[in-house]
Amino acid sequence: MKFFLGLLFGLGLGVVIGLLLAPQSGDELRAQLSEQGIALPTGNISDELRARANNALAQGREVYDRAKNEMSDIYSRTRQGNL
Repeated sequence: MKFFLGLLFGLGLGVVIGLLLAPQSGDELRAQLSEQGIALPTGNISDELRARANNALAQGREVYDRAKNEMSDIYSRTRQGNL
């Protein structure tokens, strides 16, 4: 129990110190974050993420098609009694 009280006290103290020592106001920080958020999708990071997502999507489609064909084949053989 003492551990959790100490943890909560430390968390509260950290928040208070962070607010007191913040280099800019909340409005300025939100404006800066929104500008960076707008700039991020146009950078190299988004191109890399897009390429990785497309690669993962292509691999997923290949696995799906392979599984679908195997299941269709098994179903056909089962209906014909050749399993």
